[in-house]
Amino acid sequence: MSPDLRRELAEAAQLLASAGVASPEHDAATLLAWILDLPRSRLNTHPQLDDGAITAFRHAVRRRAQREPLQHITGSAAFRYLDLEVGDGVFTPRPETEVMAGVAIDELKRLLSSGVRSPLAVDLCTGSGAVAIAMATEVPAARVIGVEISEDAHHFAVRNATGSGVELRLGDIAEAVHDLTGQVHVVAANPPYIPLTAYESVQAEARDFDPPVALWSGDEGLDMIAVVADVAARLLVAGGLVACEHADVQGEVAPAVFAATGTWTHVRDNDDLAGRPRFVTARRAARAATAAGTMSS
Repeated sequence: MSPDLRRELAEAAQLLASAGVASPEHDAATLLAWILDLPRSRLNTHPQLDDGAITAFRHAVRRRAQREPLQHITGSAAFRYLDLEVGDGVFTPRPETEVMAGVAIDELKRLLSSGVRSPLAVDLCTGSGAVAIAMATEVPAARVIGVEISEDAHHFAVRNATGSGVELRLGDIAEAVHDLTGQVHVVAANPPYIPLTAYESVQAEARDFDPPVALWSGDEGLDMIAVVADVAARLLVAGGLVACEHADVQGEVAPAVFAATGTWTHVRDNDDLAGRPRFVTARRAARAATAAGTMSS
């Protein structure tokens, strides 16, 4: 690595660290690789930086120091095997959601192996389309529909989903898929779930740059989770699977929302990649059950 490149990276990482960025060295290297259009692994072999590259890199670092998300600056976010376009107006997909997507994908594969020819999956609150596109590209035989209420986010999802086979619908999740009642095999959802009372504790990257409609959900953060439970119960076939993300502090209350309705069996919570409570799964009961006794470990 050339001395000027090493110096620029060190100074950038120091600036990002002082601004409170959680991974300053990683972000500095990622921004420089983006500016140079190189894989990060090849930075060590790059010759000296020219003036244009230095100017562009420093500008990008200043944006990141203002806590603008790394993905907004580069315009892309990695999700499982995908590289998604993101930016202003759409929620940036997080790595912790990949586990939930994997559960939905595994269920679609199980259905195929059990003889369901073209299982139907719906991704509620699809945002950039991350979960829907992952399901469609990893299980091509499935029919996948994504639903998003934000026009801005819907535009990103349409671009990201090109060629994937995902059908996208713009509208409220309570109304946009009413025609699929009782026909869906898998429902996935990453709804807004942050309590309004938690505003000050939310990272600046999310609070100041993600669209509010993708973040806030009532005083307890459970309003949209309750809507997902209701919509999924209407959509799913008997035994169909729902997977719904929640905040790491909602590992008990989010499953309780599902259990209290009496329409679900096998309600359980699941951890993300970091071992934190992250999403609830449940199966649609064949008939209404009493709320008591519907949760399982």
